[in-house]
Amino acid sequence: MGSNVGTVDRALRVAVGLGLIAAASTGLVDAWGWIGAVPLLTALSGVCPLYRAVRLSSLEPHQNYRPQLEASK
Repeated sequence: MGSNVGTVDRALRVAVGLGLIAAASTGLVDAWGWIGAVPLLTALSGVCPLYRAVRLSSLEPHQNYRPQLEASK
């Protein structure tokens, strides 16, 4: 299974994940804050199942380059 989460996307996921976990552990938000583990895990693995389901990728163009066949004229 290939990666589908780009560098900027990973950084944002780490920040959001850690922020939610920190907020939940300090009591700023309810237990739902522990859902921050999801973006953190997807950032660390580089794979987002939701992106895969909708055939989306946040990789930079040079990282997921797939040559397209040109239609004959």
